[in-house]
Order: sequence, then C-alpha cells, then structure tokens
Amino acid sequence: MPTTTPAPDRARPDRSAYRTWRTATTRWSDDDAYGHLNNARYFDLIDTAVNAHLHDATGTDIRRLPEIGVVAEVSCRYFAEMGYPRPIDLGLAVERLGTSSVIYRVGLFQGDPDGDGALACAEGRFVHVYVDNTDPARPVTAVPDVVRAVLEPLVVAPGR
Repeated sequence: MPTTTPAPDRARPDRSAYRTWRTATTRWSDDDAYGHLNNARYFDLIDTAVNAHLHDATGTDIRRLPEIGVVAEVSCRYFAEMGYPRPIDLGLAVERLGTSSVIYRVGLFQGDPDGDGALACAEGRFVHVYVDNTDPARPVTAVPDVVRAVLEPLVVAPGR
C-alpha cells in the first residue's frame, strides 16, 4: 500500500511554530474517564490562550473596547494524549491578521521542550471576527489598533 506525506499545513507542529507562550496548570477534574484530558478542556485552553494574551499584551480589558472579537470558528487537531498532573505549555501565533478578523493557531505541548514535549500534542485554530461592542450583529471595518499592534509581532508565514 502506498504511503502519503501530509501537506505541510497538516504536519505536527513543533515549538518554533509559535511566537508567545503561557503555561496552564492541569487539574484532576480535567481528565476524562479514560485518564486523558477531556476534549472540552482543549477548547477552554485555546480560548484562554488567545484572550489572556490580548488582555495582558494590550494592558486593557478587551471586553470594554468599542470593537470586540467574537469567536467565528474554533477547531482542534489531536496528535498525542495529555493529562493530569503535568502542566501544559500554550504557544500562540497569528496565521492571518485581516482587516476585521484574525486567525490564531494555538499549540498545546506537554513535557520537556527538548524531549517528549518538543512536538505539539494538539493544535487549535481560533478565529475572531470583530464587531461593534454595542451591537454585536454589526461587523466593524477594522481590528482595533490596540489589538492589531500586539498581534502584528505574532504573524507567522503560511505553513509555519
């Protein structure tokens, strides 16, 4: 049977694919009945990685900006199991910084960065679309300047 190589954008990423980092603590309750991290926890970590970075890097309460990012899409690719009691390193990169939307990639790593934790256990894709904070049904024409300024350094080349 012939073998195929995954497209570069489908390969298991390593730590060099991300531009900024934070660490999350795992809890006993994060594991499911099978002893590995529950799927819902991955999405919680992805969301937290993006919004905590925006909050910390802008120095402002992003919920109070005139334009806010709402989640238009979120997904996760799984490569290896994770679970309690080891911490999780969350790498963040911006795949696309558009006019009024942002596509993030969040790598979830567990283990020694120079050993078993060199490759991502999972990678999330997270899309924010910016809308008017007083009328979320109304899209806006631009990502707020304060947000754009902290995201520009996180932009990576396609396939990276």
